[in-house]
Amino acid sequence: MPYSSTRQLPDSIRHVLPAHAQTIYEKAFNSAWDQYQDKDDWRGDDSREKVAHKVAWAAVKKDYQKGDDNKWHRKH
Repeated sequence: MPYSSTRQLPDSIRHVLPAHAQTIYEKAFNSAWDQYQDKDDWRGDDSREKVAHKVAWAAVKKDYQKGDDNKWHRKH
C-alpha cells in the first residue's frame, strides 16, 4: 500500500506535519514498504505496514522535531 502522493497519507499525518516533512514521510514509507517485503526482515510481530510507518517516522525525526507549541519544526 505505498503512497503515490502526500495527499494519500493518513489524515493523522497530513494534519500534523509540514509539507516537506510529509514528502520525507511518503518517500521513507514507500522505500520501507519495498525493502521489507519478506517477513523475515521484520522485527517482532509488527505488520509490514506498521514497520513502514515506523521507518517513515524515524526519517521525519531526523530533520524535524516537535516544538513547545506541539507543532513539528525543522531542526536547525
